[in-house]
Amino acid sequence: MGRTLSVRLSHNWRHDAARFDDENLVSCAGLVPVMELAEQTGLPDLLERHVVFRSERIRSGAANPTPKLTSIISGMASVLRRHLLALATRTDVPAGIAEQAFVDIDSLLRPVYGHAKQGASFGHTKIANRQVLRKGLSPLVTTISTRAAAPVLTGIRLRAGKTGSGKGAASMLTEAITTAKTAGATTILCRGDSAFGNHKTITAVVKTGAQFSFVLTKTRPVLRAIGAIPEHAWTPARYPGAVLDPDTGELISDAEVADIDYTAFAGTKHEITARLIVRRVRDRNHPDELFPVWRYHPFFTNTTEPVTDADITHRQHAIIETVFADLIDGPWAHLPSGLFAANAAWATLAAITHNLLRAAGTLTDHTHAVARGATLRRHLINVPARITRPQGKQTLHLPTHWPRASRWKALWDSTFTDHRRQVAA
Repeated sequence: MGRTLSVRLSHNWRHDAARFDDENLVSCAGLVPVMELAEQTGLPDLLERHVVFRSERIRSGAANPTPKLTSIISGMASVLRRHLLALATRTDVPAGIAEQAFVDIDSLLRPVYGHAKQGASFGHTKIANRQVLRKGLSPLVTTISTRAAAPVLTGIRLRAGKTGSGKGAASMLTEAITTAKTAGATTILCRGDSAFGNHKTITAVVKTGAQFSFVLTKTRPVLRAIGAIPEHAWTPARYPGAVLDPDTGELISDAEVADIDYTAFAGTKHEITARLIVRRVRDRNHPDELFPVWRYHPFFTNTTEPVTDADITHRQHAIIETVFADLIDGPWAHLPSGLFAANAAWATLAAITHNLLRAAGTLTDHTHAVARGATLRRHLINVPARITRPQGKQTLHLPTHWPRASRWKALWDSTFTDHRRQVAA
């Protein structure tokens, strides 16, 4: 069959039959409803008001800044937060935020090469569970998510590669919590790894009235607290997808959790008493031990969930890694400029685009509301179309039998028809 089709095609097509002569084709028709959503949520106006160039070489360089966007980081950060709130008003991007919101914080090291990148320096990153020293830039990121909604970015700060992960975390978390409250959150849980389990960060969270769940470094006081947990207090951890032994009815898992009251930063003005929840797993490096050898993973929290539920909730902090994966698969694959300020603006623009694409997914259907960024681009953005103007009415002609036509049309209708009804009302 394939050979017959190949022969037929070779006889039907002439050598001069391929021509680049159509001026009305677009390769990414999905940008039309997405950019319409950006217009409806005031993104161009926000850029005009908050992005101002003060170091232009010529006076006219300050005019019409919207298409120039290369620096002024504070203004870009303001646009990111304000536009997220506008998207929250226009779409279901923060679905479920009234019940509970999760504010996550994390950093990563994006490798760069050569000597021309301002701010690039050697920092530690983990590859295949090993600490590696690499040259790069280190974005610090905060996100908001709910039990029903995928994470969106509330803040991003580009830093030198050697910068400590927790530097600047307290102020970023405070801003993220304020944004979450403005979007309608009343119960907020902030989560992070051991780089953020310090008195400055936890105190900042407590001052806002939010709850916290941060990994603690296994210092001597933490190890003493773990040692004080009685053996009968350990409970098998029931993770999603766990399997029960058909003979005993017990979980086929060696993970156990327990909690104990703990006062962190004791003896200082920052001391806080809450729960130290510890997950322990068998150390497989000692398969022939006479007594079990455990590895302990403690985190500090003031939530009131049962210990097993609190452990699962804390481990879901890893959802921020899906945001990193989306950005690395897209604009963060490369930081294009040699100028640090330009790369910082690029990173913020990537965050704004991520949120806009996420909001477009919520206007499509539930599946796309939580889909990966690559899926959203493939299903909603990368759609070929032909532009015509019959009787002066601009029309997009999309492929016949497009497999996702109904979902794409749902995005189109939600963006244009529904918004016009709201404006008319």
